[in-house]
Amino acid sequence: MTVHKYLLLAGIAALAACTPSSKAETDKASAAAPAANAATADASLPPTIARAAADPARGPDAATTDARRKGPQILAFAGVKPGDKVIDLIPGGGYWTKLFSKIVGPTGHVYGIWPQPYAAEARTNVQDYQKLAGSTDFPNVSMSVEPATEIKAPEKVDIVFTSQNYHDYPDKFMGHVDPKVLNKAVYDALKPGGTWFIIDHAAPAGSGMADTDTLHRIDPAIVKQQVTAAGFRFVGSSDLLANPADTHQLKVFDPSIRGHTDQFIYKFRKPG
Repeated sequence: MTVHKYLLLAGIAALAACTPSSKAETDKASAAAPAANAATADASLPPTIARAAADPARGPDAATTDARRKGPQILAFAGVKPGDKVIDLIPGGGYWTKLFSKIVGPTGHVYGIWPQPYAAEARTNVQDYQKLAGSTDFPNVSMSVEPATEIKAPEKVDIVFTSQNYHDYPDKFMGHVDPKVLNKAVYDALKPGGTWFIIDHAAPAGSGMADTDTLHRIDPAIVKQQVTAAGFRFVGSSDLLANPADTHQLKVFDPSIRGHTDQFIYKFRKPG
């Protein structure tokens, strides 16, 4: 099921992954498209998400970033709602965490989890995230640094989310974590019926994991195969971040494609 069909059924009209040292650069990378005023709620989104997107605590550049990253529309597809408990796995600069926080509200919680090898490299991001977690504007956010083979929160969660990081786990700096280990850890962290939501840079069809440590891309088909083999059910995909002009042959930091890579968005569900 495509996101367009999903959003239609839900009554919704509308609608950066890299090694840690480059993650923050990716988040800042592309030229921004024109965007609506952040203080204006988007009527095409579910009301709770529109209000969250318009919250000024997300920062003055939130609307500009939303225009490029499609965060509110993507989280509408993810099905995030007030009261949800969310793991933001490798939360980078906090873009997704801030949006999650405002959607789930005071009865929900966002657990920002950093695998230790990633945290050791992305120290500035981790320090900034420590300041964000539990702050006045984001009191429902907490942070932990864990072994790369573990994903643990104080409670079972409704959603485990990662953007541009699934492909990092098999790489050397992460300790060559087998995707089976990652997917089992996610499975165990979720409530029955919970969602495993993955965004990543697309590699050439049939390439499997050959490009994870070179181009920082992964074949969408291998991701679907690995996740469903772990017991998840594939729910649907979105083309919100698709770019047919991307040949899948360039490193994601190449100036000609940086910030505009063809990205796949997959939604999986734990049975229950």
